Amino acid sequence: MTEEIFDIVDEKGQPTGETVTRSQAHAEGVRHRTAHIWVVRDNGDKTEVLLQKRALNKDSFPGRYDTSSAGHIQAGDEPLESAIRELSEELGIQADADDLNFAGTFPIQYEKEFHGKMFRDNEIAFVYVYDEDVDIDKLTIQKEELDSVEWFDLEEVYQACQPPRDEKFCVPMGGLEIVRKYVSNQENVAKSMSLGMSMGMLFGMAIGITTHKIGTCMCTGMMLGMILGLVNGTRKKRK
Repeated sequence: MTEEIFDIVDEKGQPTGETVTRSQAHAEGVRHRTAHIWVVRDNGDKTEVLLQKRALNKDSFPGRYDTSSAGHIQAGDEPLESAIRELSEELGIQADADDLNFAGTFPIQYEKEFHGKMFRDNEIAFVYVYDEDVDIDKLTIQKEELDSVEWFDLEEVYQACQPPRDEKFCVPMGGLEIVRKYVSNQENVAKSMSLGMSMGMLFGMAIGITTHKIGTCMCTGMMLGMILGLVNGTRKKRK
């Protein structure tokens, strides 16, 4: 079996033009790229994240709960296409590019012994969020990579990964921080849209009373308010 080849990247995750084998990258700690996909859902007033339990034969953190889906970005590939491929291969989720929301990047760097051998990881992780409907009973799991999947409360996982970390999880804190920020931004957008619709409806009602076109003005006001709320929420998101 041909060994995987990765692009060597700089601190921003940009390829330098050089490549490295997987074994060399993890033996020497050569910086490379990975794609991390977080599958999330709303459950009442909580946000849940789907975590995979890593297979026991993995070369790092066997049997621990990790990011929903993640994998190395092969030399010459782009992060988004790698994210789509990983979702398909590991979980059987057939996603389109528009289904994945890029949330940011973060560095991962550590040295740890697994299976009696030193493992050195040095990577830039590209984070994507997938929030489409997922029925875990219908997923096709890649048994070579993971044993199972399970929904967890996002905030409970975040607290469990604070020092001293619950060894049940190997979820990277950098990824958790990015996903929590993404979820918070999405909530702000939704609140701004809702407030804008309410204000627009009231404004439209006031105009409608004076013009005797209450229904039309209320609908127009709601639409304008929703648009303004979306713009305002998006502006806050980018700060």
